[in-house]
Amino acid sequence: MVQAYVLVQTEVGRAGDLAELIRGIDGVREADDVTGPYDVIVRAQADDIDALGRLVVARIQRLEGIARTLTCPIVQI
Repeated sequence: MVQAYVLVQTEVGRAGDLAELIRGIDGVREADDVTGPYDVIVRAQADDIDALGRLVVARIQRLEGIARTLTCPIVQI
């Protein structure tokens, strides 16, 4: 199992709506709208890194109003 934080930049005024849509995506554990350089922070999990990539690219990035994402996999050091 792979987990990651996905930092999301949205179009102006879309953070709340997009956080709600992202919460409904399978594999998303949490999605909160925040202030700062990113608009939504998502905690996601998938079976492996490839599945995580598909979740971000095929499901989250394709939502209308998403400008950019940054995926930060969680590691146990």
